Amino acid sequence: MKQYLVIGLGSFGTNVAKTLYEAGEEVIGIDADENIVQEIINSEHLENAFSLDATDEIQLKRLDIQAFDIVFVCIGAVEPSMLITLNLRELGAKKIIVKAGNTKHRKLLEKIGVDQVIYPEEYMGKRTALMAMEPNMIEHLRFSQDFLLAEIKAPYEFWDKNFIEAEIRKYYNINVVGIKKPDGRFLANPRATTVIEKDDILIVITDAKTANQMSNILKKEFKED
Repeated sequence: MKQYLVIGLGSFGTNVAKTLYEAGEEVIGIDADENIVQEIINSEHLENAFSLDATDEIQLKRLDIQAFDIVFVCIGAVEPSMLITLNLRELGAKKIIVKAGNTKHRKLLEKIGVDQVIYPEEYMGKRTALMAMEPNMIEHLRFSQDFLLAEIKAPYEFWDKNFIEAEIRKYYNINVVGIKKPDGRFLANPRATTVIEKDDILIVITDAKTANQMSNILKKEFKED
């Protein structure tokens, strides 16, 4: 099992950490604000979270950075984000994924050679275009070459079945971490008894091979319809 570190527990960082945590992954979240950390722990969005100023290399050394497979830097402000990223590189982080607050921030991150830059505005533009071209499966975030978070339209094989009956993990190697319902509701970490409906959108974590197979199944299904 891979280990993840999420630095910065604002809205974006909390959602990254929560998604990994609900998928059963080992994840630690840190933030300089003790109140934010306590709120996340109280809400049970994350089990392992604590207050630490990652712009301070001495404090960051308290963590075994090289033990984490991926480190997310989820801070939009340019200066602290750059300092944290440079600290991580000095401490030998294996892979760093950084959220950029603006285009200038993104360019600076690219110049220092981070592994992946996530720019929300650019991402939403791409996502809108992808939804128009390929509405059946949208990739949200690729954690590594073989591991991604995506949303898919529920295939007809799953309709009117709960997760026990559909046996999704057994036959498809997919972990469903959320469901978008047709009426706009979102069900996080659905239970085994939750029934999958025709127009549900499944938020899944899976490997790239399975995602491609599922995409082909969906294309075939909707083409036949």
